[in-house]
Amino acid sequence: MEAYFTDTDHAALARRASFDLGIEPVTPAAAHTLTLLTHAINAKAVIEIGTGAGVSSLAFFAGMAEDGVLTTVDCEAEHQMVAREVLKDAGIRHTRYRLITGEALSILPKLRAGAYDVVFIDAEFLEYPEYLEEGLRCVRPGGLVILYHALLSGRVANDADVEDDTMIIRDTLEAARNLDGLTTALIPVGDGLLVCSTARLGAITGS
Repeated sequence: MEAYFTDTDHAALARRASFDLGIEPVTPAAAHTLTLLTHAINAKAVIEIGTGAGVSSLAFFAGMAEDGVLTTVDCEAEHQMVAREVLKDAGIRHTRYRLITGEALSILPKLRAGAYDVVFIDAEFLEYPEYLEEGLRCVRPGGLVILYHALLSGRVANDADVEDDTMIIRDTLEAARNLDGLTTALIPVGDGLLVCSTARLGAITGS
């Protein structure tokens, strides 16, 4: 599956920069899936939790409308400096992205509710339940909340694995699956993408 996809030149540079920083970026197959999902719903406003060196950012820009804007949050200023150069080298106008340095759980509550088409989560595993909750608040009805590392290198499916991060992700998957009005799919690309569609959530919650 991974061999079917190849990085663009800019994505390959971003991937090498990720490895230099000690970051595990989304795989090429996962990146292409993000592009596909973003394009399919004609996304114009995306939140990314976990900027890294810009691999997933490029994937979103490849799928977003020409006037789409990415808001990307990371607690590591060094990572965002590298991502900024990656986006600049890729020819993406600076007016099309906001790089916010800080803790996501402090920043997300300040973002407007129901104003985003996609919320992507690739950050601290132990905070995934809170990220999911905030993502569902920020995304519009019909939008997508997408969590990466949903398989955690196969550990989530291993019932004998009771490490904290495994348990948290397992519980997050279960919570998403059982939430009324939320349609979910677990896609086995990269380290696993949990895709949550809020198509009916707004009507049920009355928002």
